[in-house]
Amino acid sequence: MAKVTIDGIEVEVPNGSSVLQACEAAGKEIPRFCYHERLSVAGNCRMCLVEVEKAPKPVASCAYPVADGMKVFTDSALVRNARRNVMEFLLINHPLDCPICDQGGECDLQDQAVGYGRDASRYREGKRAVKDKYLGPLVKTIMTRCIQCTRCVRFATEVAGVPELGATGRGEDMQIGTYVERALTTELSGNLIDICPVGALTSRPYAFVSRPWELRKTDSIDVLDAQGVNIRVDARGPEVLRILPRVNEDVNEEWMADRGRFSFDGLKRRRLDRPWIRRDGKLAPATWQEALEHVAAKLKSIPGERIGAVAGDLVDVESVFALKALMQGLGSRNLDCRQDGAKIDGTRREHYLFNSGIAGIDEADALLIIGSDPRKEAPVLNARIRKRWASGLMPVAHVGPRDIDLTYNAEHLGEGAGVLNALLDGSNAFGKVLTEAKKPMIILGRGAVAREDGAAVLAAAWALANQVGALTADWHGFNMLHLFGGQVGALDAGFLPGEGGHDLAGMLSGGVDALWLLGADGFEPAFIAPGTFVVYQGHHGDRAAGRADVILPGAAYTEKEGTYVSTEGRVQRGRLAVFPPGEAKEDWRIIRAAAALLGVGLPFDTLDDLRARMVDANPVFGLVDGRISGGAQSLAGPQAGGTLSDTPFKANLSDYWLADPISRASETMAECSRIYNAPPMPVAAE
Repeated sequence: MAKVTIDGIEVEVPNGSSVLQACEAAGKEIPRFCYHERLSVAGNCRMCLVEVEKAPKPVASCAYPVADGMKVFTDSALVRNARRNVMEFLLINHPLDCPICDQGGECDLQDQAVGYGRDASRYREGKRAVKDKYLGPLVKTIMTRCIQCTRCVRFATEVAGVPELGATGRGEDMQIGTYVERALTTELSGNLIDICPVGALTSRPYAFVSRPWELRKTDSIDVLDAQGVNIRVDARGPEVLRILPRVNEDVNEEWMADRGRFSFDGLKRRRLDRPWIRRDGKLAPATWQEALEHVAAKLKSIPGERIGAVAGDLVDVESVFALKALMQGLGSRNLDCRQDGAKIDGTRREHYLFNSGIAGIDEADALLIIGSDPRKEAPVLNARIRKRWASGLMPVAHVGPRDIDLTYNAEHLGEGAGVLNALLDGSNAFGKVLTEAKKPMIILGRGAVAREDGAAVLAAAWALANQVGALTADWHGFNMLHLFGGQVGALDAGFLPGEGGHDLAGMLSGGVDALWLLGADGFEPAFIAPGTFVVYQGHHGDRAAGRADVILPGAAYTEKEGTYVSTEGRVQRGRLAVFPPGEAKEDWRIIRAAAALLGVGLPFDTLDDLRARMVDANPVFGLVDGRISGGAQSLAGPQAGGTLSDTPFKANLSDYWLADPISRASETMAECSRIYNAPPMPVAAE
């Protein structure tokens, strides 16, 4: 540790820290543009100049290491004059277009020009103009504003793992862009907007929509993947205008995936905003009373064992728990939340969680990925894997399609589950790498257990984790990566077939006469047996709504208070940012009203009552903003249930951009799908 004096304040910082970090430890604000704590040091904006005793000139604090006994001055006359001169240089070519700039009101350059700049400039030359670059349908560029801090270049290369941005030209002719103009091929491109300190990179869907002070800001959780990214929903009136990430070091650091960030326009399109009843073969509008009475009359005429329910992938725990209580009151054991057919029995939580925790990736020293593409399934988690891999402390291997690009080097062991046998019997060399690691990690994709041999794959992955020492008292290296934010919560709520009950396949094949679909759009409704009475409760007119006999309009995740459990078992709360459109209502309230007409007494009338019942049923739901961590509680593995197949693993998401009902209603996501899934241009023969 080094002792450094900052403006008379003595602080102790680790050896190797920069002067800027020491200043922050002392509570001193240092202006900066190029420096970002999660990126490599560039030292090219010079805005962070400070005075160091005995140094011949001001030094760039971001790139200057501390030394024991160093004395630093952050607000001397020399420092103030140096910063004013640097700001004057930066503003030579920067356009004075703040009134129309999308970054206005939250622009670092604007704020620091006021705080650290001069009130006049000595330069009278004409400002340079730079052609805007095309970076895709999500990021808008006005490159005349660029101050060449290179944050975007470093983020694309170091965090996103797609080195497609760079600088061309020198001096006044230097420009940032892609060498060949094309859309950025990363699922994290929206983060470029957050880290850009000026208005050079802004959100294309949000362009000229509003100013930041007009927005009502609500903290919530992204449910479009299972990582549980902490977000802020910005709304004006009844409409969500943008979604931004919040900092949570244990979950998402400060990054966010593009689908969760930019699909918000799908929240206002193809919405179900009133009840519907099928009359004479056609859906017709109805009142809530008519719709619920129609549902009650139909379900009363059907025995409980012939009624089933399916929960969707984006549904909050409150709604799942309420529907389970209703089905139990009707005498039904036909419940399922595994629309993909995943072979997860729910008996032990360890078998379906990302047990190491997302932050545990930073400790792992060997990684095997089985039947998963984290880049598409959880882009922010994949960036964390890349960060650990880039440190040189974690070799990576994967079993699955050969052609996937994970953004880091991973040894390809094979395409089918048969590789697991080779790892178990020691004939595959990477098994030795895992065994010799102190904290080996295995990531099993949700899609890998949704196959016919899913139970065998799950059992083999657990057995491998046990064999290589990934299941110990202080380290749990077995991890399952789910795809959506409502999947783990439904498993924790026990929304699975009871004794003698049908699973999804049994219900679809005629095992029930009535089927209640709670936001369940993850399977083809054509598979539902003819004659089955279908109640669809959800927020979008997606796949299943067209098959419904009654439609009950529910609320999307931004329109209700809800509990969600991430893939690592972290319990988090989403907040109501805007009210549901039209006559749509919160899902648990709809179920409560239907239960009253069906004569089923549910033991809750308020949201607090419902949550108390949830905690009684499973204490996990009381750990809000927390998770159960630690080593393996038991070495007992799941039931094997068959043998491993050599059938190659397939991609779990056929189209990343259109993977859920909200994204499928989004015009922005449709444009992304069209661009990024377009076949490559043919190469002319020489």
